[in-house]
Amino acid sequence: MCISAGIDVGSGAVKAVVMDHSGAGAAILGASSSRIRRREVSHVVDEVWHAAIAEAGVRRVDYVATTGEGEDIPFATGHFYGMTTHARGALFLEPRARAVLDVGALHSRAVRMDERGKVLGYKMTSQCASGSGQFLENIARYLGVSQAEVGALSLASKEPEKVSSICAVLAETDVINMVSRGISTPDILRGIHESMAGRFARLLRSLDPADVVFVSGGLSSDTGLLAAIGDALAGAAAKSGGSVAELTTDPRAIQAGAIGAALWGAFRYRKLGLGGVAWTA
Repeated sequence: MCISAGIDVGSGAVKAVVMDHSGAGAAILGASSSRIRRREVSHVVDEVWHAAIAEAGVRRVDYVATTGEGEDIPFATGHFYGMTTHARGALFLEPRARAVLDVGALHSRAVRMDERGKVLGYKMTSQCASGSGQFLENIARYLGVSQAEVGALSLASKEPEKVSSICAVLAETDVINMVSRGISTPDILRGIHESMAGRFARLLRSLDPADVVFVSGGLSSDTGLLAAIGDALAGAAAKSGGSVAELTTDPRAIQAGAIGAALWGAFRYRKLGLGGVAWTA
């Protein structure tokens, strides 16, 4: 029997999961996430950790694995790279996936993997590119809409307004100009989604097209963005004569990195025959 936990400290949020590996597979016992929002990261880690533990109802954890910016967590057993944890977490949530697109707060990355979670390729956007969660959140705030409304508004667009700049600052200036010209909010959001989707499609194509692409990260629930990415992938496939990749996600996709960390932690625990307990209540 093994109880493992994964903690993913990102640029914008902290995620944690607790998993049970006593059976043939693995099961999530508890999960939690919280935005950092200028708070002390260690305080957010503590909040998310205890919420996940409380939901799981456990009093001990055999292996605590971290990923992202979480390598300094004092009670952690080991640390894993983000590309490996997102690849493994994506496979847990969608076993058919052979690529994962992780859209984070400050950057986005595409990872190609095999059926065991081994990373075969990896590409990332630059930090200043207008293809991140923080950029889209800033735009939504300026337009006066919530993050939850963005997807539906984008899908309602009739004439998307193109945003061509790869610089977030210049792209935000473009949006200000659009508002002054009377461009509707749905058309602005769809234009932004299409701009972001074009970059994501190029990231994925640079790794060779995969049959099933899993979207993780904070924007994985943005239906407008997912639709734009699907259109971009279909357009790229039509030009190249290749097959169209299937885009998929999961309600737990924001937890993919933490899930992957917990899974790799359990694997290391069993392989090394570790004894003792990493954390106790």
